[in-house]
Amino acid sequence: MAWLILGLAGLLEIGFALCLQASEGFTQHRWTAATAVIGVASFYCLSRALVSLPVGTAYAVWTGIGAAGAALVGILAKGEPATPFRIMGITLIIAGVAALRLGGK
Repeated sequence: MAWLILGLAGLLEIGFALCLQASEGFTQHRWTAATAVIGVASFYCLSRALVSLPVGTAYAVWTGIGAAGAALVGILAKGEPATPFRIMGITLIIAGVAALRLGGK
């Protein structure tokens, strides 16, 4: 169950990053509020996962899901460039997250 909660925390982290961009430096109040709510929800889920997962593993997976997910959304939905190095970087992050998951107890 902790891994599912951690996955949710990572997905919320993607939403946090997207809302943060949409807040335009916290000048768009609705997006600022969404950023805060989603950020707190992400931290809460991470804190629940940390009850039974090692901190190093959980934190790395959480940030990895957020980083790779935000980069993928940027490429797929926001027209950011999909250069070979960006794709390789995203792939390496995903491989690292998978390795941490598979290497756990």
